[in-house]
Amino acid sequence: MAKPEQCGNCKKPATIHLTQIVNNQVHKVDLCEDCPFKKGVTDPEGFSLGEFLLKPGVLPIGAGEAVTCPGCGFAPIDFKKHGRFGCPQCYETFKGMLKPMLANMHKDVIHRGKVPDRALTRVSIRRKLEELEEGLQAAIEEEAYEEAARLRDEIRILRSSLADAPKA
Repeated sequence: MAKPEQCGNCKKPATIHLTQIVNNQVHKVDLCEDCPFKKGVTDPEGFSLGEFLLKPGVLPIGAGEAVTCPGCGFAPIDFKKHGRFGCPQCYETFKGMLKPMLANMHKDVIHRGKVPDRALTRVSIRRKLEELEEGLQAAIEEEAYEEAARLRDEIRILRSSLADAPKA
């Protein structure tokens, strides 16, 4: 069994582990149950995501305070208190408040998920194939055989590139 970590102050067994990242440097602090009070980490309520996100200066003064969600009646003050919204409709209601917060925390305000580039390439090739096949059918119906032959050749090239592409 691994030896328990010791408090950085008094060498008692550490039960509280804090990690802080400053200028891309990870700083870890291990504390016993008594030392956080000595270090000034004394919030009895714990960390509130809502308070962090709605710290002064994030929203213009008075912005959105009168707005409430028509679905659940939540107001920005409720988000600050609980650190979460009351219903899915809150995300649309408080979009103006969320976008600046998310823009400060992430690269984008739209979640795109994690998709490997190879999978994205395969999806784009498939979409292009669907478009070309629809165009081919339309060209055949219109008896535009030169256009149909060009589309057929392009479809063959894309299908071979799709077959050769690495599987995602």
